[in-house]
Amino acid sequence: MKPGRPRMKNDEKQNLLSAGDNRHRRTEQEEDEELLSESTKTTNVCVRFDDSPSGLGKTLQTISLLGYMKHYRNIPGPHMVLVPKSTLYNWMNEFKRWVPSLRAVCLIGSREQRNALIRDVLLPGEWDVCVTSYEMLIIEKAVFKKFNWRYLVIDEAHRIKNEKSKLSEIVREFKTTNRLLLTGTPLQNNLHELWALLNFLLPDVFNSSEDFDSWFDTNNCLGDTKLVERLHTVLRPFLLRRIKADVEKSLLPKKEIKMYVGLSKMQREW
Repeated sequence: MKPGRPRMKNDEKQNLLSAGDNRHRRTEQEEDEELLSESTKTTNVCVRFDDSPSGLGKTLQTISLLGYMKHYRNIPGPHMVLVPKSTLYNWMNEFKRWVPSLRAVCLIGSREQRNALIRDVLLPGEWDVCVTSYEMLIIEKAVFKKFNWRYLVIDEAHRIKNEKSKLSEIVREFKTTNRLLLTGTPLQNNLHELWALLNFLLPDVFNSSEDFDSWFDTNNCLGDTKLVERLHTVLRPFLLRRIKADVEKSLLPKKEIKMYVGLSKMQREW
């Protein structure tokens, strides 16, 4: 089989069914067998990234990670990068500019164009990364479900903060080894939305929204520093977080000016 070609044996299907996992995550036995089979190709070294590279934004960090997986860990793919339609071509340009050895394909266009790309490119498997939009994912979900994805990367990940939305339900059904969420939009004081993202990343760990909401009740959290510290402790292993000043060094220091003005005539009347 070529890389990216859907691979699923009968015994693997039975393992998934017997595990009772409706999210289509791989069983431990399957992952162990895969790691053992790959040990002949690459040295089994555990690498953990605790800090973000200085100066790299989310897009380049992701591209560099996938390039590292291919050239240093001998894991070319298949990977999926799910992005807003408006940023599709920017992602493709960045792949070609920074890691041209990663064979990135873009699934977009009319029904005829998509069918041709699926038939001639996707199914033969001569590629490493598939970049597509949220809309295309929903339309072509039957095709994407056939692949065993190495990395599933979702840009603007707050789009799946509602676990009951159609997009959120579909991506949870994919067979994936690793999942990565990117967002530049900080979550507000709504911990249930945070749980929805954590549940997507690790459904076996964050499996109960009721328990999570009870552990970190927003009303208590805002006034209790110990609860905030506990929340930070729970999130730290799953999050790489930065502020703009860490990436953009030329920004001037933030300055706040408070101006107090009286009510207007209309405001006073209301």
